[in-house]
Amino acid sequence: MGGGLAVGDIAYDIEARAVGVVMAECGTHYALRPVDGGLEWEAPQEGVRLATDADRLSAAVAERNANSRKRAW
Repeated sequence: MGGGLAVGDIAYDIEARAVGVVMAECGTHYALRPVDGGLEWEAPQEGVRLATDADRLSAAVAERNANSRKRAW
C-alpha cells in the first residue's frame, strides 16, 4: 500500500480515515498534516496511500459537518 509517496503528495491514512499532506518520510512511517493546516500525525507506510478524489471530497464534507456542529445556536 504505502511506499512511493513523496513529500507534498496528498495521502489517505486508512486507520485514521483522514486525508493529509505528506510532510516527511520517517523510516517506516509518514508524517502527515491536514491539508488546511493543523497538527501533524504519524502513520505507518503500509496504512497510507495516495488520496483519491473521493477521499478528498469525503474529508472536506466531514470537516464541514464537524464545523457546523461546533457553531453556537
